[in-house]
Amino acid sequence: MKSSGHPKIFTISSIVLVISFLLSACSSTGASTQDSLAMASLDGMPAEVKAAPISVQQAYQFAIAYPEIMKQIPCYCGCGAMGHTSNYACYVSDVDANGTVSYDTHALGCSICVDITQDTMRLLKQDKTASEIKLYIDQTYSQYGPSNIP
Repeated sequence: MKSSGHPKIFTISSIVLVISFLLSACSSTGASTQDSLAMASLDGMPAEVKAAPISVQQAYQFAIAYPEIMKQIPCYCGCGAMGHTSNYACYVSDVDANGTVSYDTHALGCSICVDITQDTMRLLKQDKTASEIKLYIDQTYSQYGPSNIP
């Protein structure tokens, strides 16, 4: 049986398939690098957080584990009008004297909040300081609205 160009198509398709596989492998590696950050447990978090996409769950876990950093990082989604004074406030409304956390559910429906936190996580893994992370967040997200840090 004679082939009329199909081997070339198969070869090009194979190359595209291999490249796609390699690219997806690279992107999944990037997501798993965040696993090495010390993250808070999902235990005790609201059911809505536990049912949220993984990126949102990770953002809540990170905010609880790194309040000292998150309180220095602004949010640009417009939540300053709600009284939020940092990206941390998008996740946590209060921590009482016993350490009991009251969660803010705002970030469950706000991709800007979560994106800012995911960028913060990534940059922290790259050993950036809180001020370097804040500068990056300011430069990247200020186009969406005013900072919520007074």
